[in-house]
Amino acid sequence: MKTLFAFALFSISISAFSQCQILNRVSADGSMQHYMQPVNFYWTQSKSLSGCIVTDMENYFIKLQPVPFPKKPSGNKLKSDLELKLADGTTYKLKHFDTRYSENDTVMEMLYLIDKKDLETLMKLEVSVAKIDMKGDEGIRSYVFKLHKSALKEQLVCFLNQEKKGKKK
Repeated sequence: MKTLFAFALFSISISAFSQCQILNRVSADGSMQHYMQPVNFYWTQSKSLSGCIVTDMENYFIKLQPVPFPKKPSGNKLKSDLELKLADGTTYKLKHFDTRYSENDTVMEMLYLIDKKDLETLMKLEVSVAKIDMKGDEGIRSYVFKLHKSALKEQLVCFLNQEKKGKKK
C-alpha cells in the first residue's frame, strides 16, 4: 500500500513539472516576461531553494529563490555569478543579472543570465548542484538538487519549442 501511495505521489510530481504551462507578466519597464511556476530543488527545515526559467524570448534566465535570504539592502549587494554543476560533472558559471525582492519583501529572487552557447547543454543535462555566494559570514551556499532535478532542463525545452512554433507561423 505504501509503495502504491509513493508511486502515485511520484507520478503526480512528474506530471506536474513536465507540463509546459507558460505564464506571462509585464515588468516595471513595460517588457513582457514569460516564466513558469517555480519548483523546489532543495528543502530542509533550515534552508530551501526554488526556481524556474524566465525569458523575454530573447534572453533566458534562471530565477532562484533561496531561503533564508538577507534583508534589504544586504541582499541587493549579492551580485556574484551562479555556479551550476550538471549531471555529467561539468560546471557552468552564469552571470548575475538582478537581485530583487517581491511580494512585500517576503521573497528574494536572483536572476542569472544563461549564455546562448550554454542553452543546448542545459537542455540536455540535469542540474545536480547550485552554488550561490551569500557573502558575509555564510559565504558560498551549496544546494544539492534533491527534488525536480530535470525541471530547468524541461522548462528550457518547453520555451524553445514554443519559440520554434511561433517562428513557423
